[in-house]
Amino acid sequence: MQRSTYAPRRSRWFYAAAIALAALAGPSVQAQPAASKPVRIVVAGAAGGASDIVARMLGDGLQKELGRPVVVDTKPGGGGAIAVNDLMQAPHDGSTVLVAISGLVSEVPHIVKLRIDMAKEVKPVAEFARFGLVLVGKPSLPANTMDELVAYIKANPGKVSYASYSAGTVAHTSGLKLNRSAGLDMTHVPYKSSMPGLTDVMGGHVPLMFDGVSTALPLIKSGKLKAYAVSLPQRSPALPEVPTFRELGYPDLETVVWMGVWVTPSVPAAAQAQLRQAIQRILEQPAVRGRLQEIGLDPGQPLSSDELSKSLRADFEKNGELLRSINFQPE
Repeated sequence: MQRSTYAPRRSRWFYAAAIALAALAGPSVQAQPAASKPVRIVVAGAAGGASDIVARMLGDGLQKELGRPVVVDTKPGGGGAIAVNDLMQAPHDGSTVLVAISGLVSEVPHIVKLRIDMAKEVKPVAEFARFGLVLVGKPSLPANTMDELVAYIKANPGKVSYASYSAGTVAHTSGLKLNRSAGLDMTHVPYKSSMPGLTDVMGGHVPLMFDGVSTALPLIKSGKLKAYAVSLPQRSPALPEVPTFRELGYPDLETVVWMGVWVTPSVPAAAQAQLRQAIQRILEQPAVRGRLQEIGLDPGQPLSSDELSKSLRADFEKNGELLRSINFQPE
């Protein structure tokens, strides 16, 4: 398999999205099923990122399960729009699939003005991995628990900010939820991607950040960041000592982001079913499950395409309500 890439953000990020998505307005070309063709996995992310790592694990498994060569092709930028454009232009026979996070449908349409209805142009086939967010802080913060952190923020009104990996994403709206639930007034500071934000938190320029567990995990383990809580329904196996927001009395902050495989709806049902069944067999392998947990991800749930679509619609509505409450405007 080939080498690959992942990264988000507004300005350039969304400008690229608008250009890429404009190309999707035209009719798509149907193709016949091609069970003997190589499988190409288009990744909505950059080489070395979580999406790329997951795509390569998936590719190794599909190569064995389907007996076909697999190529991983990273297409970062535009909030996933560039990757979606690639998927739309490829034959709709199941030989080209997309690996992307759920925010592709539940978040991106709120962040950038689209010329298409993303939920109608791409269809989730299966989850492969899922993860929560973790609230992390700079090591010098005089708060070691969530209760102490809330007290510290209230004692310093208007002085505490939090970073996200991009405006409008779940990393942003999680802070809005915490403000609302705990009666806080934290200010949001958006970044282009995770690492610049985490670097500024470690350096003390921004005290807090909501970020994906897999990205923040090495920095937490090395003591460069403090971890206060995770958004998962249960504690993360990668951070068993860190409580969940629900445990701490903030159920509104429970959030799960999933990463999975998508196709265009016009891909034949038989090809979709074959792909889904192969993914489920891969996820049953202890080595795969163990590797996912090593990097701070949980194995995907065996949800149907309809169940995934339903959860995406619900998350889309929740995110929209939160962003409208602060008069957030897409670009």
